[in-house]
Amino acid sequence: MEDRGRSTAGARELAGSPNPETLKLAYFDCFSGISGDMTLGALLACGVDPEDLRDDLEQLSLPGWRLDVAETSRNGIGALDVTVSITEEPGHSRHLSDIREILQGAALSERVRGRALAVFQRLAEAEARIHQTTADRIHFHEVGAIDAIIDIVGTCACLERLGVDQVWCSPLPLGRGFVRCMHGMIPLPAPAVLELAAGVPVTGSDVEGELVTPTGAALVTSLAAGFGAIPPMRVVATGYGAGKKQFGERPNLLRVTVGERDEAALESLPEVAVLETNLDDLSPQFYETAMERLFAAGALDVYLTAVQMKKGRPGTLLTVLAPPARREALADVIIDETSTLGIRFTTMRRACLERAWHTVETEYGPVRIKVGWWKGRERTASPEYEDVKAAARGHGVPVRIVHQAALAAYASRHREAPGRP
Repeated sequence: MEDRGRSTAGARELAGSPNPETLKLAYFDCFSGISGDMTLGALLACGVDPEDLRDDLEQLSLPGWRLDVAETSRNGIGALDVTVSITEEPGHSRHLSDIREILQGAALSERVRGRALAVFQRLAEAEARIHQTTADRIHFHEVGAIDAIIDIVGTCACLERLGVDQVWCSPLPLGRGFVRCMHGMIPLPAPAVLELAAGVPVTGSDVEGELVTPTGAALVTSLAAGFGAIPPMRVVATGYGAGKKQFGERPNLLRVTVGERDEAALESLPEVAVLETNLDDLSPQFYETAMERLFAAGALDVYLTAVQMKKGRPGTLLTVLAPPARREALADVIIDETSTLGIRFTTMRRACLERAWHTVETEYGPVRIKVGWWKGRERTASPEYEDVKAAARGHGVPVRIVHQAALAAYASRHREAPGRP
């Protein structure tokens, strides 16, 4: 595969060995949007050797691709332009199961595989909602093509090479107009982008054209711990990835800043809005609809707590956790679906484990495992309940049997391939 440049244009050399007391962050500044190739360019410019990335991508055993990296500039800013050239694209689309099979068969670290699977899972779920089907029945078409697989897996591999523990992202700028896809002309932002951006801060733009692609949106909405201004950090490297289009005077670049911070720095943790209301006169059968609508409107979690209210009345405390940008929309749902006369609002900070998905094979079929990392170490592994339930029903066995089999399969795989993900 041709190497058209191994520069780290616009970057500073990464620091030496990581300090175990610090957290490595990557901030995606999407002032001109984000796409898969722009992301690869920016991460390579932060210090990843293109040859190392090629070595990682060759583990996928995909035919007929070439990764070209070239120096370029936009408005005098040095950047890297990445092009994935396809010479043997197969003449068929891929399902999510095909993507899982490719990733499971690749000699990649657990964290790279888990991050990539999480991106494809989120993308499939967004496409499924648009086409009114299920994630496993979606034909990936463009995003299942080799170049998109390279973009997504390559991004996750670069994050691993840089030692990034946590991703942050700016609000996403959305262009306008129309773009042609295999289904014909569709409006911008693309429907998949808006589905992926649910609960994420976005901004309008006067740019005629696609600023945020579905692949770019899937990457940041799957990997980012939070959206907003750059968090406090000690800057280690900065890199720029170039897009292929020109948008007038606006430099079509993605900027990624890599830095470190003390893990105890609470001010850099993502914020979460908390909405609460006490209810003592709402029929219990109405709570299900209220919770469904709250989750559909972008709630991170919804839960009910039994409380004793004035005059000895038994009541229910409804609590909703959400991104701050979704607070008003969720308040509207609470007012519509409950008997409340008022809502309390607070803003808190929360520490979140980094999450990724893995799939294990059991005698009852495949089961996804949700894995959480904290301070660079795997801390939790939990089988996906819907997968467990479906497998148990299909084989006529108790749910706990499938649950135990999935955990055993995951533990066995880790004994065979120990070490940090």
